[in-house]
Amino acid sequence: FGPDKPIIPGGLTWRIYADKPDAAGAFRAVKEEKVAAPTLVLPAGGYVVHATFGQASVHKHVTLRSETVREILDLPAGGIRIEGRVGDVKIPHGQITFDIFKGSQFEVGDKRPLTQGVLTGDVMVVPEGTYTIVSNYGDGNAVVRSDIRVRPGQLTDVMVTHRAAVITLKLLASSGGEALANTAWSVLTPGGDVIKESIGAFPRVILAEGEYKAIARNEGKVFERDFKVVTGVDTEIAVLAR
Repeated sequence: FGPDKPIIPGGLTWRIYADKPDAAGAFRAVKEEKVAAPTLVLPAGGYVVHATFGQASVHKHVTLRSETVREILDLPAGGIRIEGRVGDVKIPHGQITFDIFKGSQFEVGDKRPLTQGVLTGDVMVVPEGTYTIVSNYGDGNAVVRSDIRVRPGQLTDVMVTHRAAVITLKLLASSGGEALANTAWSVLTPGGDVIKESIGAFPRVILAEGEYKAIARNEGKVFERDFKVVTGVDTEIAVLAR
């Protein structure tokens, strides 16, 4: 991981390339190994040694002659492991994913994700530096952005706290009655922005804390209701068809 840092025990991919292009102009890979400390026998000459570990990589030019050469490559990288919570309750695996971007969220300019759809508990290896974590809880508007710092040879555990709840919608012909099937739903902010659209008797949506409007369409008629989402309070929102 760097000078005076631990040796990486596994998970590495080593590729050895000739340091000069072939007739087609390509740099030919001559060896590939996936052990922590490979021993390679190669003809004398120049090579480029390339090592990858997760999203981190390093390369070094090496010249071989008749004697054995020992090379150590420094790969200043660390790990990120993320989970999400609502209050003190861990968000179940599969309900939340994380996207990782290089740099701070406050830096200007467009950013491409380094990796997307990371699941709870996955360890992502990245070069040392600052990263933005975008936490997506469900497919509504429960999104949280956080900046973290990754240091070489260290595993950074990240806890993302969402202020959100699970809301189940239902359209009732009468209070306490059965939910009406084939209902088209829209969930809007007070300003009229559409957060989620779905069809069904009991659609489920995860929403950030705040105020919303539920609009139900069934058999050509439109019904609506304002409601409020409170962090950690999963609830059903019933709209009466009248």
